[in-house]
Amino acid sequence: MEKKHIISLAGDLASGKGETSKILTQKLGYGIYRNGQYFRELAKKMNMSVTEFNVYVEAHPEIDRQIENSAAEYAKNNDNFIIDARLGWYAVPESFKVYLTVDIDVAAKRAFQDNERKDTENFTTLEEQKADMIKRYKLENERYYNLYNVRKEDMSNYDLVVDTTNILPEEVANKIIEEYTKWLNEK
Repeated sequence: MEKKHIISLAGDLASGKGETSKILTQKLGYGIYRNGQYFRELAKKMNMSVTEFNVYVEAHPEIDRQIENSAAEYAKNNDNFIIDARLGWYAVPESFKVYLTVDIDVAAKRAFQDNERKDTENFTTLEEQKADMIKRYKLENERYYNLYNVRKEDMSNYDLVVDTTNILPEEVANKIIEEYTKWLNEK
């Protein structure tokens, strides 16, 4: 399989994918393709939380397929970009596949304090945020397995796995660029 100048960035909820992808686009001069943003916009249009929309999409797999297929279609005609998507690695297998992990307590705190999430994840306590994130993680994993027969939590799917619990997004981006450069130069 021919490698493309594409980094697919997947990961745990609130693992820093958004911030890391911004840094990567700046450092590499790449564009970005975000499935998650599109998913959130659809949830908002339907007046649902992200978790409610996850449940809805489970009963409407055509929405999920449309979202994932859009990344694969985009990659056919584009290069030099970051895919910020849960299944970007699956949709574009010729990309450099990265997964970001994070401790659930740290993730819940990050998500709870993120004002950009409030229109689709509005919780009054940190415990509610954490419980919802655990539920979403399970819903997504089941849905992806049922739809595509893949397990996004299987780390063997990725070229690089980075734990973001105790490091800054800048450090994560630097590690990705270092390993991506090595990957591109391998025959």
